[in-house]
Amino acid sequence: MASIEKRGANSYRLIVELGYDANGKRIKRSKTVKATGVREAKLELAKFVTEVSAGEYITPEKMTFSSFVDNEWMKKFAERELSPGTLKIYLVHLQTHINPVFGHKQLEQIKTLHVVTFLNDLRNPEARRDGKNGILSDSTILYIYKVLKSVLSKATDWRLIQKNPMEGVKQPKVEKRKMKFYDAEEAKAVIMALYKEPAVWRLYFLGAIIGGFRRGELLALEWTDVHFEENTLSIRKSISLTENGSPIIGKTKTAESERVVVMPAWYMRELREYLREWKKEKLQTGVQWLGEDRQFVFHNGHGKPYHHTTPTGTWRKFIKRHSLKFIRLHDLRHTAATLLIEAGVDLKAVQERLGHTKYSTTADFYAHVTKKVSKDAASKLDKFDPKLFGPQSVPKG
Repeated sequence: MASIEKRGANSYRLIVELGYDANGKRIKRSKTVKATGVREAKLELAKFVTEVSAGEYITPEKMTFSSFVDNEWMKKFAERELSPGTLKIYLVHLQTHINPVFGHKQLEQIKTLHVVTFLNDLRNPEARRDGKNGILSDSTILYIYKVLKSVLSKATDWRLIQKNPMEGVKQPKVEKRKMKFYDAEEAKAVIMALYKEPAVWRLYFLGAIIGGFRRGELLALEWTDVHFEENTLSIRKSISLTENGSPIIGKTKTAESERVVVMPAWYMRELREYLREWKKEKLQTGVQWLGEDRQFVFHNGHGKPYHHTTPTGTWRKFIKRHSLKFIRLHDLRHTAATLLIEAGVDLKAVQERLGHTKYSTTADFYAHVTKKVSKDAASKLDKFDPKLFGPQSVPKG
């Protein structure tokens, strides 16, 4: 027997009765679901009956951490919301650090003190599982904290546990690395050097410097994302992982990372010229073209996107070849933001251009730049110092 109870505006309790146990006690299985109406609730009930009948349903109080990760968190959140590269890192931390401690525990058994003890133990040399000496870096511990928080937050959101044991646990501190970037003159020198490089890499790195794009966003860019009439590039996907020689095309880092970015007219002119050469190259390649029906702007000569680490290695070689100041490839994104802010562009516009989820992220990242801009703005008012007008201009007290 199965039934539905309305609990709230869009909340329903599903109940499946399985008869009686040896002591004559009625056996029930129940769970609460979100549904927009009775019809949707009935569909959920049908699925629930199937789960219970097949023995696949585990009551929340009996569900272990690892079971929740494998059967719920992975399928209903991680595989849908995380980029392939991020998911891979999450799984490594789950398998290496988190599951050995929490995997066997039932969700409701995990307490705040368990989490505090776990994070504290990560600072011991034994917590390192990669065979290297020393202790885990602060940034690695922070990442592990975020993975654990993601899992337990979903368990709380989905009401498998009443209170998140992560509440009251402070986020591990990480000493901020001094941000590196090119100033205007250094950026000009880099751009001049790029004109001694093949067009494919010149336009790729210019995209990072001018557009503030992430590595994977440019790798996944296709000609259908390029709009010459509006001088825009649409960022809709990313390549952050390569498996068995094939790029894994996934979503952007966050939903806010999907964006349309207006590019300078000169960049779009060069991109159009590059498109003409791109088409010639495709025709000349003939049957060896491996891009199938995809039209990746930046490809390996046969239509397939580059391996996701290729731009990083190419950038390092370029820097060394031209004796330029070294900054990471990702720091070109910081360079783009810095140049815009110093040019007087509003922080909100920079946030949208870079695809940051929160305005506060942009403000925190580039606080040093905004302070400099404020000081420069104030210094421009020095010309109004009365003492500069001459002694006769200063009123006597």
